[in-house]
Amino acid sequence: MSHDIILETQALTKEFKGFVAVSKVDLKVKRGTIHALIGPNGAGKTTCFNLLTKFLTPTSGRIMFDGHDITSESSAHIARRGVIRSFQISSVFPHLTVLENVRVALQRQLPTSYHFWRSERSLDSLNDRALALLREVDLEKYARLTAVELSYGRKRALEIATTLAMAPKLMLLDEPTQGMGLEDVDRIRQLIKKVAADRTVLMVEHNMSVVASIADTITVLQRGATLAEGPYEQVSKNPAVIEAYMGTATTELQGAH
Repeated sequence: MSHDIILETQALTKEFKGFVAVSKVDLKVKRGTIHALIGPNGAGKTTCFNLLTKFLTPTSGRIMFDGHDITSESSAHIARRGVIRSFQISSVFPHLTVLENVRVALQRQLPTSYHFWRSERSLDSLNDRALALLREVDLEKYARLTAVELSYGRKRALEIATTLAMAPKLMLLDEPTQGMGLEDVDRIRQLIKKVAADRTVLMVEHNMSVVASIADTITVLQRGATLAEGPYEQVSKNPAVIEAYMGTATTELQGAH
C-alpha cells in the first residue's frame, strides 16, 4: 500500500443469503482528495460504507487503512484510527445547543470523557475548540441555539462539525446533500470543499452537480461491482455509465457542469 493511498479495498465482497450486495470491489482513495462513490439506487454504495466502518462484516476481501489491515477490527477501533462517518439521516442531539453538540464530540479527547458524574463545567475547557470548529462550518453565531432550531442544511453542517471534532483522518459522508434545497446544497458543497483542504473525504452522493464540482475521483458502482473509475470528465462520458444512468439521470450526469 503506497503512502499516498489512505484507504484500499481488495476484492471486497458482501453476500446476504446468496444475494451479492458488494462484489469484489477494489477501491483506492488517495490521501488529501475528495473521492465520490456514485451509482443507481441499489448499486451497493451504502453497503460499501457499512463494510468500511464495520457496521457490516465482509464475506471476503481485505480493507487496508493508513498502512494497516483493518478487515477484522471493530467499528469502535476503526473510528479510533480516524475513520469517522456521518449518516444519511442527520444525527445531532436536537435538544442540546449547537455548542454542546460539538463539545460532546470533543469529550473523547479528555481523560474524563466517560466520567458522566463530573460537573458540566469540567467541559468548559473545550469551548474554545468547539467554537473554532463552529467557525469552520459557519455556525458560530448559532452556538447558543438548540440544534432543533436549525434549518435542515445547517443541521448537516453541525453534523460535519461534530465529525471534524473526532479528528478524522478520513471522513465518510453518506448523502450529505440529500433532501436539501438549492441554497443548502450549495452551502454544504462549499463546506465539504473547505474542510477537505487538509483532510481526505470519501462520499456517497446522488447530486451529480455536487460530485462534478468537488470530487477529484469518482467510482461508479452498479449491482455491487465497480463499473468505472476516474475523474468526472472521463466517467461521465463512459458509455457503460451513461447506460446505467437511464433517462433523466443520464441527462443530469452529462449536464452537471
